[in-house]
Amino acid sequence: MDDDDITIRPAEPGELAAVAGLRWHWVLENGSAPAAVDRNAFVHHFVEWAEQNSSSHRCMVIVDGDGHILGMAWLAVVHRVPTPHALHRASGDLQCVYVVPQARDAGLGGRLITETLARAKDLGLERVTVHSSPRALHPSASSARGLPTLARGSRTRRACSRPASRGLCRIPEAGCLWLSASGTGGVRRTWRRRDGGVRP
Repeated sequence: MDDDDITIRPAEPGELAAVAGLRWHWVLENGSAPAAVDRNAFVHHFVEWAEQNSSSHRCMVIVDGDGHILGMAWLAVVHRVPTPHALHRASGDLQCVYVVPQARDAGLGGRLITETLARAKDLGLERVTVHSSPRALHPSASSARGLPTLARGSRTRRACSRPASRGLCRIPEAGCLWLSASGTGGVRRTWRRRDGGVRP
């Protein structure tokens, strides 16, 4: 796959049905057939939901040279309680990160996450969390995505490009990432803005 033919950008309104299809295939891939609705009804509902929640849920997509949607990531923005030092605060949650099987292990997932975190930085979000699957934490998978490599276990793990005493972890050109065990086989990752040197 030629990287020059790949674009990562916000989803356009006319692409939401294709994004819904990714969500449908994700569930099938995980071995559970949707039972509540059929595919057409789900796509209709998904598109309607995405349009109604566009102010709080922003979708990023991977698009190839032929216009096919190869992956998605959703950035959910949550407003936070104001403080005397910051009247307008918000954080984010990285949700539904998915790449089609035929486009995996080529670093596209890492690029998608990096672009989504860059958008979070543009929005001024204080931090971004993501619940990772066990596969995303595997050393070979993390390296292929350009993400910090983590060891699995019950304790908090950090993958840092700075001294451990600083407690700062980074995704290049995006921000700071800290990670803690969730107790469900995955890891809760939190990205924090680099300015101000926020520590876990």
